Amino acid sequence: MPALTDLLRPFLAKPLSTDQTRQVVTYLDLLLKWNAKISLTAVRAPEEMVQRHFGESLFAGEQAGVAEASSVTDVGSGAGFPGVPMAILAPRAQVTLIESQQRKVAFLREVVRALELKNVSVYAGRAENFKHESQIVTLRAVEKFEAVLQVAASLVESGGKLALLIGASQADTARKTLPNFLWLNPILVPKSRERIVLMGSQTSLAGQ
Repeated sequence: MPALTDLLRPFLAKPLSTDQTRQVVTYLDLLLKWNAKISLTAVRAPEEMVQRHFGESLFAGEQAGVAEASSVTDVGSGAGFPGVPMAILAPRAQVTLIESQQRKVAFLREVVRALELKNVSVYAGRAENFKHESQIVTLRAVEKFEAVLQVAASLVESGGKLALLIGASQADTARKTLPNFLWLNPILVPKSRERIVLMGSQTSLAGQ
């Protein structure tokens, strides 16, 4: 496999530090080991994992400005994407990973422990039952996208934003589902033909 830094270079405006790179390596090792036992991702090749999961998540984090955020919530975190890479980028932000499947919760807690992520907590439950708002709420492509999107939007604090890592075909759905959000133009993810980062913020009408 090419060097990790080479694989991640297209996704990052600013290279990761030595400590951040070490955290990504540890995370990748854990993902490979656990994925052999429980289904965390359909992607099996380490190189593809780095670009599809880590690269895209780090790219979305930079675009969303997580390094300047005070709080981030990742809805339906799964194997931790994009929430954990965002937490690596933003050690001063309080990051919450919401995941209801217990095996994935166990994996996420092991990742948090192994990477010594003091700024990350795992909420083992459904996002509908999570009551804390965050400055940035992130969501990756999930089943029942429209329903989950509305739940995610309810967790955005006043003046905050949604950062969606989705397919380009889902952008119209997002806009129609949340018409009271002000949506920026989608940003194409490097090395992808149709994966985008779509960001939206609440307009003044959203809280009325």
